[in-house]
Amino acid sequence: MIQRIQSLFLLLSSAGSLSLFQFPFANTNEAVTQSELFADSTYNILDHVGLIALFALAGALAFAAIFLFKNRPLQANLSRGAIVANIIGFILGVVLFMQDGVILKENLVVDDGIGAYLPFVAILFAALSVYYIRKDDKLVRSMDRLR
Repeated sequence: MIQRIQSLFLLLSSAGSLSLFQFPFANTNEAVTQSELFADSTYNILDHVGLIALFALAGALAFAAIFLFKNRPLQANLSRGAIVANIIGFILGVVLFMQDGVILKENLVVDDGIGAYLPFVAILFAALSVYYIRKDDKLVRSMDRLR
């Protein structure tokens, strides 16, 4: 049913992924002209097309899985796909940050933003939804055996 706990977890996972469009990964105290990511002193999801695609896909998969409550295996697979997209997006974000080389500048202070932690929140809630989908599926199967 749509009012199950996994629907709430999927909604929170989708919100975690899609809220990255609002919150930055990191900020610097000054703009760095030779940097691709910190040219505007803010490293966010809009700095790379791959980040936009992965986190938008993760949010869309988690949101679409909410309405697939009648097909629990597909709902679980979409939730796992959202987890994978969030993990790959986070790894891509870290790789882009490390390749930018902005951390080598001495007088630059890089502060992490809330966006650096949102992929973990999305992964946690998607994993919880997979757990409760599996638990719900076991309950339905056990009731089918009793008939």
